[in-house]
Amino acid sequence: MIQYRISAFDPKSHYIKVNLTINEPMQPEQKLRLPNWIPGSYLIRDFAKHITSINITSQSGQSIEVNTIDKSNWSFSSDEAVTIEYFVYAWDLSVRGSHFDESHAFFNGTSVFLEVIGQSNQACKVAIEPSEISQQNGWKVATGMPKKDIDANGFGLYQADNYHALIDYPVEMGTFTEIEFKACGIPHKMVITGVFECDEQRLKQDLVKICETEINLFGQPAPVEDYLFQVMVTGSDYGGLEHRNSTALICSRDDLPYVGMEEATDGYLQFLELCSHEYFHTWNVKRIQPKVYQDSDLQTPVYTNQLWWFEGITSYYDGLILQRAGLVDNKSYLNILAKQMTRVYRMPGRFKQSVSESSWLTWTKFYQQDENAPNAIISYYSKGSLIALGLDLTIRIETKGQKSLDDVLLYLWEHFGKSQTGLVDGQIEDICSEVSGIDLTDFFADYLFGTKDIPFTELFAEFGIDFNLRTQSGLDDLGGDTNDNAADTSLPNHLGANVSNTVQGTLKITHVWNNQPAYEAGLTAGDEVIALNGLKISTKAQLETLLKRHDNTKALTCHYFRRDELRKTSLMLEPPLKDRVALKELTINREKLSWLL
Repeated sequence: MIQYRISAFDPKSHYIKVNLTINEPMQPEQKLRLPNWIPGSYLIRDFAKHITSINITSQSGQSIEVNTIDKSNWSFSSDEAVTIEYFVYAWDLSVRGSHFDESHAFFNGTSVFLEVIGQSNQACKVAIEPSEISQQNGWKVATGMPKKDIDANGFGLYQADNYHALIDYPVEMGTFTEIEFKACGIPHKMVITGVFECDEQRLKQDLVKICETEINLFGQPAPVEDYLFQVMVTGSDYGGLEHRNSTALICSRDDLPYVGMEEATDGYLQFLELCSHEYFHTWNVKRIQPKVYQDSDLQTPVYTNQLWWFEGITSYYDGLILQRAGLVDNKSYLNILAKQMTRVYRMPGRFKQSVSESSWLTWTKFYQQDENAPNAIISYYSKGSLIALGLDLTIRIETKGQKSLDDVLLYLWEHFGKSQTGLVDGQIEDICSEVSGIDLTDFFADYLFGTKDIPFTELFAEFGIDFNLRTQSGLDDLGGDTNDNAADTSLPNHLGANVSNTVQGTLKITHVWNNQPAYEAGLTAGDEVIALNGLKISTKAQLETLLKRHDNTKALTCHYFRRDELRKTSLMLEPPLKDRVALKELTINREKLSWLL
């Protein structure tokens, strides 16, 4: 058995201390390594760069030399048991790494637990030890790792079946708020860390509905004995990462429900979608998996074009689950769906890159996006969710409602997820045709491997829903229902760029769309616009007013800074594109609309 001891050592230096005991090192040489990436987040992150001060001592007290093989691999030689002591710098406030200060400590196993090569299949015993900071502040521990012998606050002994299980149980330590509930009889808990106010009862009730809806979709019993939501609250962050019986989430405090809130805010619905999305991964990713991910040692990138299914289908269902759970009505759901679709229709890169290619190149193009990303790539999350939607509608239409995407999902769960049999590229597309009884070869050729837009006008019409592309009603218009009958004329001009306010009182360009006004004027991402036609412009609100009032037959004189250089250009505005999606129920046909009702 491999044994680890870990503690939040020093909040000022942000060091987490780890001791690793190996009773029988491999002969003649024992190798150690740390993952270079974390499952569910496809970017080489080089976690080993945060390790300092590796020291190895033999059972007899002798110091053992450490050999550095490369950036994340080490070796040593010893014919007796050894203890390895090292420190991890934990200052990554995200769901992917580790973070430690006076308020809490959070870590993923990929950041802190060295793998003992050749002994990875052994059980791993982990002692999470209290430290001075944890004792002074009455910290508790929250983790999905199986418990062996812990105290009332959760400190003590845990055990994982093997190394790959070990790194799939993130740990939160602190004075968090706990929300406990049962879903289909299974204990669930949400722990929330940070400064916030929250209607805990409402959040609890909504989480029960989401979790029970998903459990019942896949069928009882659920594949977990308990489940943990670990939530970090900040001013403006957003994200999540799935694990085998837990998820790590980060959100804005404004996204949480507040006492007295009658109608769910957009931020709260976004948070519920995030919870729905990551919980859905309990089945679709953690158990229904690509084979290449199952075989990976987490050292180098692995490639698949299947992420359209694993993230795209999950992104489709995360909002649909809210509707099925009764948390939003049809109109609200269609509005959520329209905003999701708008994220695709605003991206000219959808005609440059297929979703299959987006998945294959996730390690570089998707996870390392630059300012030109909207022009060059598409997201397998957002466009993948549209493929899921188009696939669902197509199957329902062609089978006259006898089959749906649910049937494909459940087939994969029964035949692959329950046994955790890995899927190879191309297999899911074949299964979609097999389960539905429809030849979907052309569908996938056009929309998964090709770059065509899915014919949603015709597909939605079959269900009495109007699919409409409209112009933007304002700079912050994300699509959906504007509740504005004059939406097509409310913003008669557009810049062809995304902008943001800066603390310096300038307007910074963040993205420029090719072949649109800002592009033609020579403006680019990073430029700071300071004046238009000789008048200072420093906010998005001022720009929006100008876009509404300016005669687009006349050029604007634009002064701007590029780096610290003042420049001038001529800017011709143009009528806005129709790239915001709006969905509206026209007729109610309960049989055809069964996917919504």
